[in-house]
Amino acid sequence: MSKQTSADSRIIQSIFQLVLFSLLVIGSARWILDELKSNKSRILQLYGFRQKPAVFVTKEDQFNESCNVFEGQWVWDNVSYPLYTEKSCPYLVKQTTCQRNGRPDSSYQNWRWQPSSCDLPRFDALKLLDVLRNKRLMFIGDSVQRSTFESMICMVQSVIPDNKKSFHRRAPMKIFKAEEYNVSIEYYWAPFIVESISDHATNHTVHKRLVNLDAIEKHSKSWEGVDVLVFESYVWWMHQPKINATCGDTSKVQEYNVTTAYRIALETWAKWLETKINPLKQRLYPIDKPSYWGTGSNQDIMKIVGDVLSRVGDKVTLLNITQLSEYRKDGHTTVYGERRGKLLTKEQRADPRNYGDCIHWCLPGVPDTWNEILYAYLLRSHRNNF
Repeated sequence: MSKQTSADSRIIQSIFQLVLFSLLVIGSARWILDELKSNKSRILQLYGFRQKPAVFVTKEDQFNESCNVFEGQWVWDNVSYPLYTEKSCPYLVKQTTCQRNGRPDSSYQNWRWQPSSCDLPRFDALKLLDVLRNKRLMFIGDSVQRSTFESMICMVQSVIPDNKKSFHRRAPMKIFKAEEYNVSIEYYWAPFIVESISDHATNHTVHKRLVNLDAIEKHSKSWEGVDVLVFESYVWWMHQPKINATCGDTSKVQEYNVTTAYRIALETWAKWLETKINPLKQRLYPIDKPSYWGTGSNQDIMKIVGDVLSRVGDKVTLLNITQLSEYRKDGHTTVYGERRGKLLTKEQRADPRNYGDCIHWCLPGVPDTWNEILYAYLLRSHRNNF
């Protein structure tokens, strides 16, 4: 009888081990998922890992789809803003640190964007990291987009212990990682989105520009598989009304009207995303039927953006931050940025007409609001996984 009981025990034990192994492989057991997500997980502690506890996204975190967050006004808020300071964030480049560069006022840091018909969710770095858990977020574009990237990592980095975060430069990319969440926030230099002779992240010409309007593969191979892609491309197209470019035969350089060239380039990008992007796994942000495009922007370019994106459909969400940004001319670096890698001299600062920078933004500042809006959209599309 004891031998039979012992044999039965061994059989039952073997079956249990087999079932447990199967459950671990397919991840279908609720208690195992809970165990792995627990900060006190015996499994994680056994192998030396410690994962941050998950944060729930509630309905209150998600703005109503009927709300146009791009219509509203700036309100003074020196209690909640800025979300960080120049001193608290080591990742800012000299081009954006206006206070450190000598700007005497700081009021540009204390304005909050208030939509007319709803409230933006209050930015919560831990909640964002949880939404992005095991994902990659990549910002693609020029130096304005680089500021957006720097803004984002400044907004999240303070809640991450120093030994649990890292920052690497790997041209044409910059990569910030939050290890406990397995989150990667990245920047990719591509000022025209499509390929050009200006694609080197640091050694590129500003005045001499040549764009390959139908070529994107060199860039796009680094974008595939990224969970959230944020594109921006405008300023580099606006240098002159015409631009040298190729389309098809790279040996035949032609002069194109900027609007024509921009349309071809954007259609090249659209074709890429239609064939390569899976909307169930990846999200792109470069809003459907925006109410206005900005009074100070090139309306032809903005119309092209609307036309192309209207054909793309639900794969892309356009964050129409143009007009709300134009309200905030005080937020530009003006004479408190840098020019060709150097801060302006006293004489140059006295001549803002010739040396003022009305392209880049001081940080903390307006790009933080762009990221708050991106955060709101990420929350709205998030589903709690447990």
